[in-house]
Amino acid sequence: MEELKVRIPRLHSAQKIEEIRKGYSFDKKYLVVVNKHEKYLLRTSNVQEYARKTTEFAILKEMKQLNVRSPEAVEIGVLEDLEICYSIYSYVEGEDAKSLLPAYAPNEQYSIGVAASHDLKHMHSLNAPPYIGSWFHRITKKHKRYIDAYKSCGKRIQYDEKLMDFIETNIDYLKNRPSRFQHDDFHLGNIIVKEKQYSGVIDFDRFDWGDPIHDFVKVGMFSCEISIPFSIGQVTGYFNGEIPPHFWRVYSIYLAMTIFSSIVWTLKVVPGTIDEMMERLYRVMEEHKNFESFQPNWFSTPS
Repeated sequence: MEELKVRIPRLHSAQKIEEIRKGYSFDKKYLVVVNKHEKYLLRTSNVQEYARKTTEFAILKEMKQLNVRSPEAVEIGVLEDLEICYSIYSYVEGEDAKSLLPAYAPNEQYSIGVAASHDLKHMHSLNAPPYIGSWFHRITKKHKRYIDAYKSCGKRIQYDEKLMDFIETNIDYLKNRPSRFQHDDFHLGNIIVKEKQYSGVIDFDRFDWGDPIHDFVKVGMFSCEISIPFSIGQVTGYFNGEIPPHFWRVYSIYLAMTIFSSIVWTLKVVPGTIDEMMERLYRVMEEHKNFESFQPNWFSTPS
């Protein structure tokens, strides 16, 4: 870190540089404190990631143009002899909603969900670049790859054949879906809250392009087990209370796909947490009556 402080001029006057260890990102992340009014987020990656990091940096600039409350892109560069690239962003003040929301009143949690949904809606106004291929082709190809990996991974979830049949029966509903920017990790761990108000969204490094509804999968996987009011707020706020008829069907197809990919991903990346993940997946199955129901049982329309 001392070498980075010497090599990157913006870090010269830093009073403190502290590593941030939260999350599963392959990046290394640091809070850089220049003074109490000037803080930055420093991310470092393998130099081979530079092209994608450049795209991510440009996207964060676009997010500001779209009035998304997100980190502001400040500087990006490469240190070739160290084989790393780095990016510097403004620091979004506050704490992650995952740790704070359980102590808030239900109406406060709901309001934060609504506020977050407006930023998500703004993100989804950004169209995919023309060189991005068909979403249907990409999502079905990815799903097949995960199903093949699941069948050979040695771990099984009950009713998996029924779940595969549900996906195959409904998969044509994913045709002709819009292709827009996806945050792809929009959950309470990446939502920042300050003084019981939504402060912004962070960690855009998993961004993708495709169906905006796919960005709701993390609601069912993670956010609803921490805060149902937030989750309801995110869905209803996004659609201004008028949830379209196709939403829950399309959402449930993606969520069912995620059950298989989650098992494969967990066994590969964090195998020690597979029991926790399986418990989560059985919760998801129960909430959808083994996917006989498109809409989860935790959702209710606010009165």
